[in-house]
Amino acid sequence: MYSREESQKLKREFWVAFAEKYPRKWVLYDTKIKDFSFKFYVDNKKAQILIDIEHRSDEKRIAYFEKLESLKNILDEEFIKDLVFEKNYTIESGKTISRIWVEKSGVGFSNRNNWDAIFDFFFEKMNALEMFYLEYDEFIKDIE
Repeated sequence: MYSREESQKLKREFWVAFAEKYPRKWVLYDTKIKDFSFKFYVDNKKAQILIDIEHRSDEKRIAYFEKLESLKNILDEEFIKDLVFEKNYTIESGKTISRIWVEKSGVGFSNRNNWDAIFDFFFEKMNALEMFYLEYDEFIKDIE
């Protein structure tokens, strides 16, 4: 096992290597929707691409989630398969958010042999989600 410092250093090296392999600006938090973001996640068991909807108003959070859910067939057929939709997902802090994600299991950042597979997964899936979002963002934003 790695010490905390070694693990943090390895994680930094992982993200630097990813940025070098796929040098581009990602949408991530710049969605123009409050508390609606795209995220990369990796630990020692899996890699995930996430859409987190963390709006303080449950009504608005669920409205955004349902907008995305209404586009599920288009997402699946044209952009990205195997997305998991969870309207009420509890994060570590105990807060309930809505989360949509796709996962690659059996990979971890601490094994450098996994890095290329994770980087390719991140690029392919996040790029597909961003293309989807850029095409449908006006529809998604219109929850009133």
